[in-house]
This record gives sequence, C-alpha cells and structure tokens, in this order.
Amino acid sequence: MFEKLAENGFQILTLHHAAAILTHDMADAVAELEAVLSSARIPTEELIRGGGEGEFTQRLRRALSDDHGWRKHNFEIKKIVDGEEKESISHEIDHVKRFPAGTFALEIEWNNKDPFFDRDLENFKRLHADGVISIGGIITRGETLQDSLRKIVVAFARDHGINRIEALTPSYSPTARQRSLIEKAARTRGSFEEGWAHVFVSDKFGEATTHWRKLAERVRRGVGNPCPLLLIGFPSNIVV
Repeated sequence: MFEKLAENGFQILTLHHAAAILTHDMADAVAELEAVLSSARIPTEELIRGGGEGEFTQRLRRALSDDHGWRKHNFEIKKIVDGEEKESISHEIDHVKRFPAGTFALEIEWNNKDPFFDRDLENFKRLHADGVISIGGIITRGETLQDSLRKIVVAFARDHGINRIEALTPSYSPTARQRSLIEKAARTRGSFEEGWAHVFVSDKFGEATTHWRKLAERVRRGVGNPCPLLLIGFPSNIVV
C-alpha cells in the first residue's frame, strides 16, 4: 500500500486499523491518492510566492475534485428528541468521497496555523463516532521538506542573483519589519541569501504552521482517536 509514494520519500502513517480498511475496503482510494500525489510538483518560485492556499494546493484540490470526485462536503448532524430538534452541528470537509464500503474524509493542510490539525482530527473523531465516515486523512508537509526549506530558498537566491533587498521583487516583497529582520540576519549569518532564507522560512513556514512534526505530536497524544487515520507527508523532492 502506497509503495510508490514511500519509494519517493513520502511519509505514510496509518492508525486505528486504517491500513486494513484501505487494503481490504478502499483499494480504489489508495490508487487515486497515489496517482494524484505521486505526480505533484511545486516550482521553487511558487513556494516563495505562495502562502496557505497557493497555486500548488489549488492544483491538488482540482486533481482530487475534478479528476477523481473527492469533493467538498458539509456534514450536518442533528439531535432530535421526541420530534424536536435540540442540536445541530455541521462539519465542512474539503474532500469527501463515498466508496462502496465506506466514506473517506480528507483534508490538505499545506500551510495553515497548526491548530487546524486539532480541528481536522476532532472533526474526524466526531464524524466517525456518528457512523458518517470510515476513515479520515490529512496531507501536509513532511519532515524532509520542512527541514530543507531554508536550503531550497538559499539555492533559489543564489541561482537568481538575489543578493540584496532590491533584488527580491517580484518574487517576494518584504514589509519594513521583514526588511529590518533580513538585514540583521544577513549580518549574523554571513550572507544576504542565508539571512533572507532564515527570515522568509520563519515567517512563511515556521514551526507553528502545519507540518509533519506538529501532526505527529497530536496523534501521539491521542487527538482524533479512535477514528482510523491516514497521514501523508510531502517530501523535499517535490520542489523543482
């Protein structure tokens, strides 16, 4: 299961019998996800231009929704007592697909604030407890990608001759605060490229954003338990 993704450096984690469900009941889901993710690439220019819902995320969403039918869905759960509605809760999931043996709910957290993981996992837990979904999945930045971001940005700066503030546009337009931080970091880190990469990655893709380590921390604490979960982390080699 997901052998092609694993060979290409993707991190794959299944929890709470998710592997058995995917293997025996949702082989088509595995094939569709592998087809979309194995072809995913993001040019460094996009990485630098984009933040949360950037071009890369939009391409992934279109591939899942338009090509394979994983569409946004709002689950509404109502509590009725003696014919009277007492409570109504809705859970919007970005990608949902119903298979013959069950329903798969999937979220892409490319670059949000890390509390979004809590929201996703708790939503999956509630929907699974209510018998609405069979499995929940989250796709995010893997450890190799997160740990390589500064190196990727430094290489981009050197390849494009970005060695001063004025050379940053149109790729990236820093605020006055960022300009001050870049200039300070350039002095302490020995080069403009290193200083810019440090400030840029800290601002755009810092530790408090959605990436593999933050997700793993939560599932280790039991967030989302006992919903079956599939977690996938993008490797650094998707950046071209």
